[in-house]
Amino acid sequence: MRKLVPAIACLALAVTACGGGGGDGATGGASADPIRVGLIVSLTGNYTPLGSEDKKAVELAVEQVNAKGGLLGRKIELVQRDDKTAPDQGIVAFNQIKGQIDALIGPVFSNSALAIEPLAQREKIPYLSLAPAQEQVEPIKSYIFVTPALSSMYAERYLQYMQATKVTKIAVAHDTKSAYSVAGHKSMVALAPKYGVTIVRDEPYETTTSDFSAIFTHVKDSDAQALVFWGSGAPGVTAGKQYAASGLKVPLFLTASQASKLWLEPMGAAAEGMTVQSAIGVVGDHLPASKQKEVIDQMATPFKQKYGYPPPQFAQDGYSASLLLFEAIKKAGSTDKTKVQQALESMDLVTPNGRFRYSPTDHSGLSPDFISVNTVKDGQFVPTEWAEEQLSKTVSAE
Repeated sequence: MRKLVPAIACLALAVTACGGGGGDGATGGASADPIRVGLIVSLTGNYTPLGSEDKKAVELAVEQVNAKGGLLGRKIELVQRDDKTAPDQGIVAFNQIKGQIDALIGPVFSNSALAIEPLAQREKIPYLSLAPAQEQVEPIKSYIFVTPALSSMYAERYLQYMQATKVTKIAVAHDTKSAYSVAGHKSMVALAPKYGVTIVRDEPYETTTSDFSAIFTHVKDSDAQALVFWGSGAPGVTAGKQYAASGLKVPLFLTASQASKLWLEPMGAAAEGMTVQSAIGVVGDHLPASKQKEVIDQMATPFKQKYGYPPPQFAQDGYSASLLLFEAIKKAGSTDKTKVQQALESMDLVTPNGRFRYSPTDHSGLSPDFISVNTVKDGQFVPTEWAEEQLSKTVSAE
């Protein structure tokens, strides 16, 4: 195991100006040109609630760095665009800013992220995606990195939990129009035999689906012990509410796309008892003292003070992407795009999403060990007994 990045020890932020100067104008001072970071997220359209949380978190990370004097003697400046939750608009946004930026963060919508990816690779712009779709890093593209845990990791974590809790037969519903959902479903189907799990009902639906009653009827008539629902945005709320009203006794398992107040608030009391995955940062209050908890608190405390609620899943992704990018620029001693890309490929850094170990053959960097399986209790995400034990082992080992 490589030695943990020394920057974690100086936690004012993992990317403050504790690094020295370098090429590409890094020797500057207050008069040096800013480091320009592109941020493309959904600020209108169906994924507005997700993109707005990413935006808040990235802005917080930038504020923290700039308050400490910037990075490499230069301030960080965000160049922001809205992909309008549409892949074609993501492409438009990228083309508007590609000549102005040193690196790129976003989008959260997997379909937009996949549309932008080949453009960023062609332009050789270091790109930290906020979407978990598997295809972004399989196969590896040298300038493309992913910040959330991949869909396959969420699938495997649930299967680990099922194996531990003696769940052997499940139903799976997935959105055929969502790259995230399709990748998660595909991985769950492929990995289920490894964990002794059989998929007894496989239920496709589309993002525009407004009535999930047929799915619940099919599951009720099966011998499934749980229903795993793969979906993002509005379908997660719609299906959750209809499930609660259906009287279906089979437990509902939701993925990290529902790990936020954006799902909890409209669900209200109906969410109680449901099972929802999340990044480790969402349940930071339940972790033992550790470097991991320190990094989570570094984000969570000011975020909650500023916005009045804990940072949701999407905010964790945006903040983690910022730490990774800023640390890579510091390690490179420059905003030279090739040097930043090379620094990312040797990254070993603790973020609110967990410990990233990027390499030339791994541009996702995380493992399922940093995913929590939670129960909703009193309107909060609380790790299951199994998850709390597993996460404690993970952070203690680090």
